[in-house]
Amino acid sequence: MTIHIATLDDLDEWLKLTLALWPDSDSNELREILINIHQSAKEDGFIVRNDQGVAIGFMNLSLRTDYVPGATKFPVAFLEGIYVQPAYQQRGIGQMLVQRAEQWARDKGCLELASDVELSNSTGKAFHKKAGFEEVERVIQFIKIL
Repeated sequence: MTIHIATLDDLDEWLKLTLALWPDSDSNELREILINIHQSAKEDGFIVRNDQGVAIGFMNLSLRTDYVPGATKFPVAFLEGIYVQPAYQQRGIGQMLVQRAEQWARDKGCLELASDVELSNSTGKAFHKKAGFEEVERVIQFIKIL
C-alpha cells in the first residue's frame, strides 16, 4: 500500500474515485477542481494505491484561513474529501490517510485538522469519530431566492 501526492498522471483515476464519493457531481467540473488542487500552493490531493499499483482511495486537503467551526488557530488544515473503495474499507486505509493528513497539516504549520460530513452521512460520521475527530457543530443551512 502506498500513499502519494496526486499528480496529473493520476488525474483520471483521481477523478474516478472522486466521482465515486460525489456521484451527483459534474465530471468536467470535478476534473477542473482536481487540476486546480494540483496547481495550488494551499491544497494537495493524495492517492492510495494497493500493492498492484491500482488506485483504491484518495483524499483532498486544503489550508483554510476563513471560519472553521471549532478551530482555535489559523490556518487550519481541512480534510475536503476522503474515500476508499468499498472492497478495501475496514482495513485501516482511511486511518492511514488521516495520519498522512495530520503530518501534512503539521508540515504546513497547522495545529488542527478539521473536516465535515453531511448530517445524513452516518458512515462518514462514524469514520470521523473512529479517526479521533470531535463533533463541534451541527447546522442546517437555508437560502431563499429573491
